[in-house]
Amino acid sequence: MKPLLLLFTFFFTACQTEPPKSNIQSDTKTSVVEKTTLSQNLIHVNGSTIQERFQPPADYQRTEVTQNTFAHYLRTLKLKPVGSKVLYHNGATKQNNGVYEAVVDLEIGKKNLHQCADAIMRLKAEYLWQQKEYDQIHFNFTNGFRVDYSNWMNGKRVLVKGNKTSWIDKTTPSNTYDDFWNYMELIFMYAGTASLEKELLPVNINQAEIGDVLIQGGHPGHAIIIVDKATNIKTGKSVYLLAQSYMPAQELQILKNRTVSKISPWYELREGTISTPEWRFESGDLRRFGA
Repeated sequence: MKPLLLLFTFFFTACQTEPPKSNIQSDTKTSVVEKTTLSQNLIHVNGSTIQERFQPPADYQRTEVTQNTFAHYLRTLKLKPVGSKVLYHNGATKQNNGVYEAVVDLEIGKKNLHQCADAIMRLKAEYLWQQKEYDQIHFNFTNGFRVDYSNWMNGKRVLVKGNKTSWIDKTTPSNTYDDFWNYMELIFMYAGTASLEKELLPVNINQAEIGDVLIQGGHPGHAIIIVDKATNIKTGKSVYLLAQSYMPAQELQILKNRTVSKISPWYELREGTISTPEWRFESGDLRRFGA
């Protein structure tokens, strides 16, 4: 059984099914959607990764990223075939309703845990695990307790009593993918938007990069991540691809741009309000993982 206090905190810091009306985006109407029809073929239906599937708008080129970086990992995430629907943790289907353009091909487990901030932490941790940078994998619970994967792989486990947490020696050292996933599900259970927002560093919206996060932590909260970037070779302005999970736990999805439909799914990120299909952020919500 989950400790009551931590359980209470968790459920009110994760993405919610009913966000406050000031943030929620309606699925039944889209304000300010441009009437211009899509004049460019920005979607390559046979592309199997984000980079292969989505062509930047005219006069834009993808920014260069170094092999084996987090940015490269995100840009090359595999996608399900065109037309695939997002699946919830229980196998049910999330109807599109103008929310997403593609579905990321990653398993999310069978529990109702892989939600908005969880999906972002998972992407960062999975990249580091693949790079064997195990000492860099760590996240905080909502009560501030830091949980390092290096302790987990050495056989330690977290003992939770009420709102108090500590490490105990529990099992033999191991570092299989199952071990990693069990660690992540613990993080999903006791961390969320509120804790992740505190861990990330503020970034000016004009300096947004792949891997940065738009996040509003709290009661409720939401978070999305930048998974690609392209820059206009004439003006220097940039556009971005955004990905999210949501609640209940569901697969990652590349978001449509319903505000400027002619460049969808690319987004311009500017000062002020940033409207995504299911949430409104402010430019001051941009954050970045520390080094």
